[in-house]
Amino acid sequence: MNKTNLIYGINDKVPFWKNLLFAFQQFLAIIAATILVPVLVNANSGTQLLNPASALVGAGFGTLVYLLFTKFKSPVFLGSSFAFIPALSAAAVFGYFGIFLGAVIAGGVYALLALVVKLFGTKWISKLMPPVIIGPTVALIGLSLAGSAMNNVMNTAGGAQNYSLIHILIGVATFLITVVASVKGGKQIKMFPFVIGVMGGYVLACIFTVIGLLAEAPALVVVDFSSFKTIADFSTWIPNFTFVGLFKEGFTNANGTAIAAVVLGFAPVAFVVFAEHIADHKNISSIIGEDLLQDPGLHRTLLGDGVGSIVGSFFGGCPNTTYGESVGCVAITGNASTRTIFTTAIISIVVAFFRPALALVESMSSCSSIIGGISIALYGFIAVSGLKMFKDIDLNDNKNLFVVAAILIPGIGGLILNFGPISISSIAPALILGIITNLLLKDKKPAENNDQ
Repeated sequence: MNKTNLIYGINDKVPFWKNLLFAFQQFLAIIAATILVPVLVNANSGTQLLNPASALVGAGFGTLVYLLFTKFKSPVFLGSSFAFIPALSAAAVFGYFGIFLGAVIAGGVYALLALVVKLFGTKWISKLMPPVIIGPTVALIGLSLAGSAMNNVMNTAGGAQNYSLIHILIGVATFLITVVASVKGGKQIKMFPFVIGVMGGYVLACIFTVIGLLAEAPALVVVDFSSFKTIADFSTWIPNFTFVGLFKEGFTNANGTAIAAVVLGFAPVAFVVFAEHIADHKNISSIIGEDLLQDPGLHRTLLGDGVGSIVGSFFGGCPNTTYGESVGCVAITGNASTRTIFTTAIISIVVAFFRPALALVESMSSCSSIIGGISIALYGFIAVSGLKMFKDIDLNDNKNLFVVAAILIPGIGGLILNFGPISISSIAPALILGIITNLLLKDKKPAENNDQ
């Protein structure tokens, strides 16, 4: 998609009610991943330091910071980063101090990289990561999420024993409703396919659940309504903020061992996520027809991501990252207005404090196949965005074939590099291998390659 295909450009003012629906659509696209990170960290660490509601607040404020640093020129929402889950789980041993220090370390790495980019420009990045690197990497971001989408559709994220044909039916229905709304719907309907898809899937899931409860058939109960029971308890309306926990806890865990462990856990991951940051911004640049690495500039997007992570962690404990789901939403709806992203950030903050709305969102998320259904479209569009970049790649050149293979096969296959407590998975190792392969072969002449 190029700029002429957009319904609303970066600086366009979307009518109020339409903007509100667009923002709610963005919110639905990012909600599951954003609240899942703190849940996984708590499960991995055996603590309850993080909270889904506070993660939403952190994502909202982090996105606002990102928009400010990028001068409202980059239409991407920042949410809790999955890349930092192992580091967060390890840092939780040192309490809130360890968690917040980790975000500061990650943000510091982003700031350092932003300074390097500001001093030396981005030409070296273009040489290091030409289209033959960026194209398959962007495609890989979408393809690597396919397993997650299918686990949600089949309800097997928590284990193969949870496999459910009812969930598959709901997931497929959600996807098809989204597709029909986007392609066959009227002009207004086409703008909000995710809202319609999610609501359609949720209604279907509720029907199955009610039938299951009345007929005492547990297999049909796919929605958990227990979150609504907490509405009357107003103590649950206030999120568990990281800075409050840090204030109560103090700096009793601040010692050399803790600092060294946190630095070693977060810094390497932040350097790796830098590559994914570039790929995400290359992707959204291709969608909106503007080179964000030039304007507002990679140094600004990095600072926005880094400072946004620190601010987000101050509230929710989780470092943030630009979300592929958000990029996919922009691509499908054709709305790149940063006013919509701003509104999404506000919705994220408000919902976290309004327990009835959060309970509704939690009940929707409890039926994983609804999220899985729309993820088929979201992740598919990310993959296709990368595949579109292949038009600039000469695949008759064996060198390019090897570079693409070096990225796609290890990435889809799930290559993981473990260095003690540090785990680098999937996309980053594949990207590194692709860069190494490209550098190794870049002096080869096309004639030599074709003779192979």
